[in-house]
Amino acid sequence: MELAYDYPLLSMFWTMLWFFLWIMWFVLLFRIIGDIFRDDELSGWGKTGWMIFVIVLPFLGVFVYVIARGKSMGHREIAHARAQQAEFDAYIKKTAGEGGRPTSADELAKLSDMRARGDITDEEFRRAKQVVLSETGTPAGSGATAASAPR
Repeated sequence: MELAYDYPLLSMFWTMLWFFLWIMWFVLLFRIIGDIFRDDELSGWGKTGWMIFVIVLPFLGVFVYVIARGKSMGHREIAHARAQQAEFDAYIKKTAGEGGRPTSADELAKLSDMRARGDITDEEFRRAKQVVLSETGTPAGSGATAASAPR
């Protein structure tokens, strides 16, 4: 019970406030250090100068950096997020295959090439064409497919 009287509620509130402000400052410091290294437009000497300023005079360096380069810091963060998303999308396309399953036009073109080389007969070509067109829901006897299909 002695501790409750020695450390009142208001003091505990102020202690927690300062503790969270201290943590937020560290988060901001590390984001700024990451932004300094991420910026491609800043020269090596510029990066070195900002790092020295942020490390030697941390509070002043962080505040000056946010004031001087805060707006472009947000733009660089957005560009970095878009680049990461583009890399992720490219990886997914590469892994899953560009178009996934081949389209019926692709399959018909392959069948036509096989028939032209003599790998399959005309009858096998017609049966395979009917299978491909029936999978896509296109009627095999429609005038559009009969006219456009290679013979």
